[in-house]
Amino acid sequence: MAKRLFAGITLALCLLAQGIAMAAQEARQPTWAELSFEQKQILAPVSGEWDEMPAIQRKRLLGVAKRYPGMKADQQQRIQTRLKDWSKLTPEERALARKQYKKLKELPPEKRKEVRKKWQEYQQLPEERKAQLKKAAPAKAAPLSTPEALKTAQEPATSRALITPEQRPGADAARPAAN
Repeated sequence: MAKRLFAGITLALCLLAQGIAMAAQEARQPTWAELSFEQKQILAPVSGEWDEMPAIQRKRLLGVAKRYPGMKADQQQRIQTRLKDWSKLTPEERALARKQYKKLKELPPEKRKEVRKKWQEYQQLPEERKAQLKKAAPAKAAPLSTPEALKTAQEPATSRALITPEQRPGADAARPAAN
């Protein structure tokens, strides 16, 4: 009886060890040096931070690189632009982008559709108007010391983008934006 118990425990430990080894292998993602030439070309904008990225992020980007050759030219261009833009962000800006993306995903479908529509309207604006709106937008690093500032910061950025300073509650158009 003791031999059976010992054999059962040994078998269970071997299976557990094998599972852990397989999970560790799956979680490990290649370093930049281990990528293929084609993967390096596609993922070049993030080459500088590749080796410091979490395994899950590398895995996602490798999935993008795998699908990349089958994409249309405009989709490939969009991927390249997004990778370049992402690589230019500071860690704080990336964290904010992730937070905003998560909040957007949590919105009900009709609210997401409304935000998407406002974003598309913003994209159609002339560059001069976009510049005016960016200049009038509250500073990114503004402290969230007032309930109004906190409420504004919690709104998706795209919903604030089409609001002029005159339309903001308590805003004075003659007063410059706070830094």
